[in-house]
Amino acid sequence: MRRRPPSGGDAIELAEIYTRANQGIDAPLVSVQVHLSSGLPAFTIVGLPETAVKESKERVRSALINSHFEFPTRRITVNLAPAELPKEGGRYDLAIAIGILAASDQIPASTLPEYEFIGELSLSGNLRAVGAILPAAIACGARGKCLWVAEGNAEGAALVDGLCVLPAAHLLNISAHLYDREKVAPWQRCPDPTTLEDNSLDAVIGQQQAKRALEIAACGGHHLLFFGPPGTGKTMLASRLPAILPQLSNDEALQVAAIYSVAGKALPRAPNARPFRAPHHSASAAALVGGGSHPRPGEISLAHFGVLFLDELPEFSRSVLELLREPLESGEIRLSRVAAQICYPAQFQLLAAMNPCPCGYLGSRQCHCSPDQIKRYRDKISGPLLDRIDLQVNVLAIDKQQLTHPQTAPRQADSATMRRQINAARQRQLERQNCLNSRLDEGSLRQYCPLDSSQTQLMHRAIDHYHLSTRGYYRVLRVARSIADLAGDQTPRSNHYQEALSYRIAPN
Repeated sequence: MRRRPPSGGDAIELAEIYTRANQGIDAPLVSVQVHLSSGLPAFTIVGLPETAVKESKERVRSALINSHFEFPTRRITVNLAPAELPKEGGRYDLAIAIGILAASDQIPASTLPEYEFIGELSLSGNLRAVGAILPAAIACGARGKCLWVAEGNAEGAALVDGLCVLPAAHLLNISAHLYDREKVAPWQRCPDPTTLEDNSLDAVIGQQQAKRALEIAACGGHHLLFFGPPGTGKTMLASRLPAILPQLSNDEALQVAAIYSVAGKALPRAPNARPFRAPHHSASAAALVGGGSHPRPGEISLAHFGVLFLDELPEFSRSVLELLREPLESGEIRLSRVAAQICYPAQFQLLAAMNPCPCGYLGSRQCHCSPDQIKRYRDKISGPLLDRIDLQVNVLAIDKQQLTHPQTAPRQADSATMRRQINAARQRQLERQNCLNSRLDEGSLRQYCPLDSSQTQLMHRAIDHYHLSTRGYYRVLRVARSIADLAGDQTPRSNHYQEALSYRIAPN
C-alpha cells in the first residue's frame, strides 16, 4: 500500500509492507509502515525493536545504495506494528527496504499487498536466510499470500502445501519481478525421501515381554520404563520403538518441522518419521525442557509426536526430571520470561531405562550395593514421576540357550506386521474417540472401559494390594484399553486388565 497527500501539501509518502515476527512456534503478522516526510535527513525505527532490528538501518542503507537504488535524503520513519510485540533479529531488513523503495516510488506498489517479505540483507543487497522460517510460512499460507524469502530459506518454506514461495538472491531480483522484467519462478520442493530409517525389532533375541510392552506402548502412545541389569538389551529395545510407530501425518510432520525450524536444527530423519531424541544424562533443565534468555525449544519439544528416550534415568538430576511432570500430563511446556510467556508443544512418548541398583547387578554375587545405596539410587526418581509412567517392565538377562542358539528363541511377529497391527489399532482409537488411549480423560474411560462385577473386584484388590493412586488406576484402564484394541475387542476383558496390572508394578 502506498499513499500520497493532496496536492499543495508537504511531500509525505507512506507505504505498508507485511512480514512476520518470531514468537515461539507462532509467527504474528507485522505491518512495516514506512513514512517519508520533509525535514532534516533522519532514519528512525519504532515499534519495540531490539538491538539487531535497530542496526538494520545501516544494513538497509548500504544495501540500497550498493544495489544502485536511491536512498531518500529525507526524514524516514519506520513503524513495526503492533507496537507491543517485541521485534528481534534481522528478519525485518527486507520488508523495511521494500517499504522504503515503495514509499520513494522506486518500485511499483500496486501488487505489494499480495506478498509478505522475510529476509536479512547483507551490505551488498544480497539476501541471507533467517531462522524460524517455517512458522512464518505456515501463517503466510493460511493468509493466502505469497512469501518472498532468501534462497537459503526456500526449501524449508516450501514444506507448506499450497504456499507460493518466491526465492530471491538479491534485492534486484525482487525489483525485476515487480517490474515484470524478469519473473522469479516459485520454488519447487524436492521430493521427500520415500524410505524410513528402520531398526527392526526382529534383530533382538528373546525378550518377549519387553517386545510386547513396546507394542502396547506404540499402540496407545503410553510411557514405558525398562529396568534390569546392564547388557540385557534395554537400550537396543528402546531404539527399536520408531520401527513400529506409524508415520506422521502431513499436519503432524509440519508441526514437528516448525519446532525444528524455531530451534535452528535440521530434521535428523525423513520428514514423515517420528522424532527420536536421546539426550545425555548430563543435560541441563534448559536443554531438556527449553529456555534461555531467548527461549528455544528443548528436547521434550523436539520429541513432539515422537519418542524421548532417557537412558540411565536415575543419573539425570532429580530437579531436571521433576520438570517432566507437567508436560507428561498436558502435552506442552510454558516458559515464562520477563518480556513474554512462550508455550511450546511437547506431546512426546517417554521411554526410559534404568538399572535395579547403582552397579546394576542386584541379586547376584557381583552386587555389593548396600540397602542405603540402593534406596538413594531409586529415590532419584520421585513417586509422582514414576506414577506417570504407564508400563514398567523388568528386562531380565537372555537365556544362554537362546543367546547361543537364536533360532530356539520364541518367534514373534516381525516389525512390519507389528506396525500394521498398531496402525489398525490406532485407527480404531481415532474413529472411536478422536485421540489415542493415553489421552483419554476420566469421563471417556468410564465410557470406553466399563467394568463388570468381576473386573471391579479385580481392580479393588489391585488398588489395595499395590496401593494404586487415582492416577495409577486410570493409567491401568488406558493400558487395558490399548491391549483390547490390539486384540480387536470392543471392550477390555478381565485378562486385559490383568496384563495391564502386570506392567504397572514399580521395581522393588
